[in-house]
Amino acid sequence: MALTPVPVALKALLGSVPAATEAERLPLARCAWRVLAEDVAALRTQPPFANSAMDGYAVLAADMEAGKVLRVIGESAAGRGFVGTVGAGEAVRIFTGAPMPQGADTILMQEDADGVGSAAVTVRVPAAKGKFLRPAGLDFREGDALLKAGRVLDSAALGLAAAMGHPSLPVRRRPRVAILATGDELVTPGAPAGPDQIVASNSFALMALVEKAGGEALDLGIARDDHDDLSAKIAAAREADADVLITLGGASVGEHDLVQEALTRAGMTLGFWKIAMRPGKPMMTGRLGRMVVVGLPGNPVSSIVCGHLFVLPLIEALLGMEDCARDRSIPAILGRDMPANDEREDYVRSDLEITAAGWRSTPSDRQDSSMLGTLARARCLTIRPAFAKPAKEGDACRVLVLR
Repeated sequence: MALTPVPVALKALLGSVPAATEAERLPLARCAWRVLAEDVAALRTQPPFANSAMDGYAVLAADMEAGKVLRVIGESAAGRGFVGTVGAGEAVRIFTGAPMPQGADTILMQEDADGVGSAAVTVRVPAAKGKFLRPAGLDFREGDALLKAGRVLDSAALGLAAAMGHPSLPVRRRPRVAILATGDELVTPGAPAGPDQIVASNSFALMALVEKAGGEALDLGIARDDHDDLSAKIAAAREADADVLITLGGASVGEHDLVQEALTRAGMTLGFWKIAMRPGKPMMTGRLGRMVVVGLPGNPVSSIVCGHLFVLPLIEALLGMEDCARDRSIPAILGRDMPANDEREDYVRSDLEITAAGWRSTPSDRQDSSMLGTLARARCLTIRPAFAKPAKEGDACRVLVLR
């Protein structure tokens, strides 16, 4: 079977998504980092009235002459505007955000007036007409569609939604992602380990990736190398109504690699298997009913790298976000020489630092796919294209930032 290039595999995986998750309406206070399911328009105009951008005096531009004395006839504060009209030779003491009194068309900043706080002020530096005046609707007007479907509700978006008058928002349900580790050699952290066993780590790494991307991780535990146990765990994912099932390990071709066979028995339609990448070659995908299946390698680094390249975009697609297949890499320069590459695209654990010439990526010496310590220290993955020629320190490259 020919190896599938990474871009082709990603496009095929995203194309297997049946639909975005359904919308649910949540109170604004529970919408942080959720994804909008619909366009949202303003329910009010902001600001709803003309107001002052500075502390000073609301005046008429016609009175702006150096040395002219203006009679102060009242005060306008935020939440308590002046009731009345400003006429020639008059001024109203005004504070930032306070409503502009009727008749006034200019703000005289208090630093440009003498006698601040008294019954009369003198114009020391005249203000131009309309100076420091915020008109109604300066930010937006009722009916303006300011937040689009697919937008992640970060702090700025949530603040805008509140200012638009929305007490709740329609957001996408968080995709449910079931994660199943496999293998007789695995034990959970803290459990006694036999002489031939290791601690399962991949599940926790993938759960973190899923939660960061906006999904809901469901830990199915560890399935033994046994058809009955695998079948029961796969059935548990379907019973949980998972949108995605991620299996960890067992997708290769060894005698004890039973995952693909168990999934096929359960009715999975295989999408693709074996990717032209390192680490991560044994990855597979498929569909089991409406559930997308992603079989990740058992090697810890391989599963995490594949998680960044495939699982994160998959969750974005389920959340209805656009351009999920975009290039997420950034340009950098190499911090050391690199040899020629073969037919697989390499993702090399590297340090990343900013220099006068831009980002500099220095690959680590040790790249075995079982070594989580190297990955935890890495700040990026240096991408080496398939069939790349030898590269020298200082050559251009592209990197995928991890943290």
